[in-house]
Parts: sequence; C-alpha cells; structure tokens
Amino acid sequence: MSSTAKARSKAPQLSDQEIQQNYVRFQNDLQALAGKISELEQEADEHSLVLTTLEEVLTEEPDRRCFRLVGGVLVERTVKDVVPALQTNRDGIKTVISNLAEQYTTKEKDFDTFKSDHQIRAV
Repeated sequence: MSSTAKARSKAPQLSDQEIQQNYVRFQNDLQALAGKISELEQEADEHSLVLTTLEEVLTEEPDRRCFRLVGGVLVERTVKDVVPALQTNRDGIKTVISNLAEQYTTKEKDFDTFKSDHQIRAV
C-alpha cells in the first residue's frame, strides 16, 4: 500500500461538502487569529508609545497629573502610578500575542495536514 493510500485510509471519509466546510472553517479560524494578533500588536505599540512619552515626564515630574481611561471611565492619577500599570498591561498583551501566534502556527499545521490528507491544492 502506498503512503498516499495509507494517508487516505487514516483520514476520516468525508463528503465533498464536509471537506469544503472544514476548509472554509480552517481559513476563517486562521484569518480571525491573524486579525486578533494584528489588533493586539497595534495596542501594544500604542502602550509603548505612551510609555515612551511618560518616561520623560516620570524623570522630571513624577507627581504630574495624567488621565487614564479605565473601563470607560476617565481616572485621574499621577505619572508614577500610571507607568507601572501600563508596563504590566503591555507585557500582558505581548504574552497574549505570543500565545495566539503559537495557536496560529498549530492551526496552520493542522490545515496543511488537512489539505494534504484530502489532496487539496490552492489554485
């Protein structure tokens, strides 16, 4: 038995419609993950930009007032209070980005396996 025949026998027998639905589902999942990663990278960049600006203020005037949006409410704080919170948020966002990137890679490998099992070629 050839390796292609073995691969076909291991893969569950799906109808053409089920194969097409799974293919579209994989594409949508990958697109959603990529969109979320992009959105979070933009948010992390915004946090970094704000932190860069506040670092200058922190060295000169650590007790200077600043405003921060928390849950839709504008809150008054000092720069020395806001900077650590922003750093924590940015680091958390970067952690989530790396987790989503791992999920994307795993999903992409699963998709490639699915395509090879069902002999799907992109046009």
